[in-house]
Amino acid sequence: MLIAGLSDFLVGDLTDWVVDVIKAIGYLGVALLVATESVFPPIPSEVVLPAAGLASSRGEANVVLMVVAATIGSVIGAWVLYLAAAAIGDVRLHALVARYGRWIGVKPKDLERAEAWFDDHSGTAVLICRCVPLIRSLVSIPAGFRRMNPLQFTIYTAIGSLIWNVVLIGAGYQLGDRWEEVADWVGVLQYVVVAAILAWMARWIWTRFLSPKHKARLAAEHADEIREAARSQAILDGTD
Repeated sequence: MLIAGLSDFLVGDLTDWVVDVIKAIGYLGVALLVATESVFPPIPSEVVLPAAGLASSRGEANVVLMVVAATIGSVIGAWVLYLAAAAIGDVRLHALVARYGRWIGVKPKDLERAEAWFDDHSGTAVLICRCVPLIRSLVSIPAGFRRMNPLQFTIYTAIGSLIWNVVLIGAGYQLGDRWEEVADWVGVLQYVVVAAILAWMARWIWTRFLSPKHKARLAAEHADEIREAARSQAILDGTD
C-alpha cells in the first residue's frame, strides 16, 4: 500500500503539483524546482523539464528563457551539494575510510587513487555526469570533497546541465500534450544506468571479496603480518 501510494504520488499528484507551480510562478518556479531536484531526487527532472516545455508550447512562457531558468536552478542545486561535501572535507572522509572502509572493501589507497583520477578528469567527469540520470546530481559530491576549482565546477556544471535541459525541455515543447512520454524515455535510460551500476558493484564484490586472487592476497598479507610479528618478538627477546 505504501509503495503504491508513493507511486501514485510520483506519477499523479507530484506531476500535477509541478505543473501548477510552473503555471503560478513561471521561470522562477522552474529554477526553484530544478534546484530542489538536484538536492532532493524525489522531484524528478524528467517531470519538471518537460512540463516547462509544455508551458512554452502553450505560449505561457518563452522556451529559451525556460532553458536559462532551468540551467540556473541546476547550478544552484549543484552548488548546495558541492558546499555540503566541501564542509565535510576530505580529511573526515579519509578518517571514515581508514576506520570503516575495510567492511566494504575500500582501503585508504583506493580512495587516494580515486581522488587522483578525479583531480585529473574533474572537468570531463562533471560535464558528462550532469547528462546521466541518477548520478547527475551526485557528481557534485566528489567535486566538493576535492574542492574542485569553483569557476571550472560552475562552467562544466552549467554546460552539462544546459545539454540535459535543452533535450528534456525541447522534448516537452515538441510533444505538447504528450509531454509525459518523456519520463518513459528517461526511465529506459535509467534502467541502463542501474544495470551498469549493478554490473560494476558485482565486479567490485567479486574482486574485493570472492576472487581467488583476493583470497591469495589476503593469505599473503596475513603471512607477512605473522612474519613481522615473529621478527619483532625476536628482536625483543634478543634485547632482553
